[in-house]
Amino acid sequence: MQFPLLKLAAIDIGSNAVRCQISAVLHHEDRYRLKRVEYIRYPLRLGEDVFATGRISEAKQAKFIKFLHALRLLMEVHDVAPNHYLICATSAMRTALNGPEVSARIERELGMRVNVIDGQAEASYINQVIEHLLEDNKHYLHIDVGGGSTEFNIYHDRRKVASQSFEVGSIRRMQQEEAGLSTEAMRETWQRMEDWVRENARRYHVTRAIGTGGNINKIYSMAQAGTALDKPVSRQRIAELLASITGMSMDERVNVALLNPDRADVIVPAGHIYLSAMEWADVQHMFVPDIGLKDGMLQALFEEHFEELRARDDHRPGGPQTTIQSRPTEVE
Repeated sequence: MQFPLLKLAAIDIGSNAVRCQISAVLHHEDRYRLKRVEYIRYPLRLGEDVFATGRISEAKQAKFIKFLHALRLLMEVHDVAPNHYLICATSAMRTALNGPEVSARIERELGMRVNVIDGQAEASYINQVIEHLLEDNKHYLHIDVGGGSTEFNIYHDRRKVASQSFEVGSIRRMQQEEAGLSTEAMRETWQRMEDWVRENARRYHVTRAIGTGGNINKIYSMAQAGTALDKPVSRQRIAELLASITGMSMDERVNVALLNPDRADVIVPAGHIYLSAMEWADVQHMFVPDIGLKDGMLQALFEEHFEELRARDDHRPGGPQTTIQSRPTEVE
């Protein structure tokens, strides 16, 4: 039996990978929920081209368009309406000299609009799903490390009071290390990042850290193996795990630690950014909720179409006639 569900889709074009999540909007009584029905991640690695040459190569563009075409077909199969999806691109696309040209080509060939967002917009999306996880009277440093940039947010008593984006990310650091360069090659940016974290952590009395991003999720699952995955991970445990991975060859990381190849080479550079930020803020533990940019995008889509959703439910037999809270919870 067919049971119609309204679905929303978010496509996050990162410097390391492209992620697509399709979620169904569930409603019962006065509660809305988003249920994940499809999730795909592909390591396109736009950052490899952009951070090395400043441009997205023709070969990478062809693969990019082919993958987005596949996602368009997937959304059609799931009956995602043309105005019920959102595509956002971050550091690699906004850094690429031919980024506007590639975006125009995608819109021309596929009819899909790519929104190239800055670090502040990226942080704003993530804020929509982070803020309801915080406790009253607690002060947090939120760290989000991508392939090309790192976003920091300070939350003071459930309110974001400071934020900053830095063009320092896992792929950028990896490329520097492969070229034989050290952190000294970007000493000025690294020092500004350290100064910002130290100053704001002190000013707002930060005592806790929250980490988001694919690399910290993997570090967390490895560090907490055999224990509850709803507990914070210690700074010492992160340092021990990174030291262990650093000592492995790529073959061992893939075939012994069971890391995907596109994770195995960037996990250590990314991990050192998280670890350094914890040290600068003088915090000992980090919470790692399994959320990211795509979740904030889905929340934004839900809020954008909330009146449409409510009207749709109001006209169903027995549908609600009262005001409904427009913040859904995510369920698997």
